[in-house]
Amino acid sequence: MKILTRRPRLLILLTLAVVAVVTVTVVMVIQANKMETLSPREERDRAVSRAELPSGQVDCRKAKCIALTFDGNPGEPTDRLMDLLKEYKAPSTFFLEGRRIHKFPDVVRRIAKDGHEIGNHTWTHAVLTEVSDAQIRDELRRTARAISSITGSEPTLMRPPQGRTDDRVSKVSKEVGMAQVLWTVTAKDYETDDTALITKRVLAGAGRDGIILLHPLHKGTVPAMPSILKALSKQGYAFVTVSQLLAPAKAEPGKIYK
Repeated sequence: MKILTRRPRLLILLTLAVVAVVTVTVVMVIQANKMETLSPREERDRAVSRAELPSGQVDCRKAKCIALTFDGNPGEPTDRLMDLLKEYKAPSTFFLEGRRIHKFPDVVRRIAKDGHEIGNHTWTHAVLTEVSDAQIRDELRRTARAISSITGSEPTLMRPPQGRTDDRVSKVSKEVGMAQVLWTVTAKDYETDDTALITKRVLAGAGRDGIILLHPLHKGTVPAMPSILKALSKQGYAFVTVSQLLAPAKAEPGKIYK
């Protein structure tokens, strides 16, 4: 009888423990989603209204701008992708992982030479909310140094892998002088090779001041780019880098933009 009475109690305790873990996880996700993010338009509005932009730069206060962003290691942007971006006059932002940068210096140089912006996507694609402050610093600083050694400039923007960030990540990002950039549209190209579906998702979510997330690594992404670039061009979008999207404001280290 004692054994029989113990089992229901154990089951109740186990059930309560599972509920507690789920509750804590849900609370953490809700808190992460509540973190303050700033839109490009908000930042531009805060800037001096009459501030001048560099000659020839698109003024997103007047133009219908959109920013294409590409995440991955520097071996993934193919010549085909770079040629397409040049053809459509589409300066973009590449968030690069650091660990393979020195294997593809020519690719990194071409990204910079073609007028694209290079951002930091950590050294090993670590989920920053799950590692120590010291590792966050190391992930960002090592990548920044590697980019600088090839291009001569350190990145001022970073994208946390999986978009996972919190107050601690923001604090360290501020410390190392980098703003965080999320996105408004994702093609979810990591779950499909269907170029038509990737194109459909991008165009369905596209909007003025939008930031589009793509991954050249996946097989359907680069083949989808001609349709995406052509359609967005026809809709009157001006392609800009993330920093150009914010101008005349400048991204503030530690802040989160989307």
